[in-house]
Amino acid sequence: MTKPIPEFEDEAEEREFWATHDSTDYRDWRQGRRIVFPSLKPSTRTISVRMPESMLDELKLLANKRDVPYQSLIKVFLRERIDAELQRSTID
Repeated sequence: MTKPIPEFEDEAEEREFWATHDSTDYRDWRQGRRIVFPSLKPSTRTISVRMPESMLDELKLLANKRDVPYQSLIKVFLRERIDAELQRSTID
């Protein structure tokens, strides 16, 4: 038997609730089914970044070795560094 999900004043209250409660108390996930959102894309914004040509050449070389576009490789590198910095800041 599952508990009813409470009404929330706003998204922040709901976020706090789910951060401190187990969803299996409120939903029988065995009844769930997988769905796919094929057209769902994360929102992106175009930016311009100036960098030395030698750095761009090195990025293109690394990307070519991995058989990925260099801009995708830049995003991977940034994601890895951001995650590391955020993890380090939570430890401090």
